[in-house]
Amino acid sequence: MLFRRHAPLAPDARAALANALQAPTFELVPLKGAIDRAAALPRGATVAITASPAKGMDATLDLAEALQAAGFRCVPHLSARMVRDRAHLSDLMARFDAIEVRRVFVVGGDAKEPGDYPDGLSLLRAMADAGHPFTELGIPCYPEGHAFIADRILLDALREKAPFASYMTTQMCFDPNAIGRWISARRSEGMTLPIHLGVPGVAEPGRLLAIASRIGVADTHRFLVKNTRFVARLLRSGGFYRPDGLLQALAPVIADEVAGIVDLHMYTFNAVAEFETWRRRYLERLGAVVAA
Repeated sequence: MLFRRHAPLAPDARAALANALQAPTFELVPLKGAIDRAAALPRGATVAITASPAKGMDATLDLAEALQAAGFRCVPHLSARMVRDRAHLSDLMARFDAIEVRRVFVVGGDAKEPGDYPDGLSLLRAMADAGHPFTELGIPCYPEGHAFIADRILLDALREKAPFASYMTTQMCFDPNAIGRWISARRSEGMTLPIHLGVPGVAEPGRLLAIASRIGVADTHRFLVKNTRFVARLLRSGGFYRPDGLLQALAPVIADEVAGIVDLHMYTFNAVAEFETWRRRYLERLGAVVAA
């Protein structure tokens, strides 16, 4: 069941969830109109910006520049397979530095023909060698695995990337038990990297498919395959998904200091106004004072 009833939250779990939802990271896709949609976000919000092979890194950079100028704190995705070579990497880092971006999220990416950096680890090593201008580097992690990469390879890569990173963000997952088990396993192994918990925002099928199609035909297929669980749950929800139940189930994990969750990363699917309406109402239900 998508919307199971949950027992009332313990006070510490309720407080931790409310605190995390006060100032999450909001993810946007660099499509036309994204800057206008961002106007619905809280002033000074932290905004992650994805990177798509169909749009190119310039689309990510352009949106980051516009959002930085509007007073937001941007976290652009830096896709390894979209960086041609060392000179291109140097140009990208210089442009990020010029617009005062201090945090980036390094991903392998989906480009079919990579340049000199076939994966996130190779790019992180090159950035360390070159001396990058960033104070924080994020990397992805996968509590439910990856559509195209084996679990063992994912974990080996995560362990190798961890020394270069400031935090790791969980990719979209709808099973709170799987998330809890994955976090517990990593902590028992001694991995201390802080976690940004990736949570899908509100969405409806039309919005999801519209975004996927506007990214590009090849990316649409990857998007849908990589998010099969989300699409299935969205359809079963009757046409509109809200993360209430998922967040309530995850609240005890968020409250657990050993888990090391320091942020919520909200996948908005560019439905910013709808997401903000939901977030504010949910905070009110938690008894929290909603920040302006």
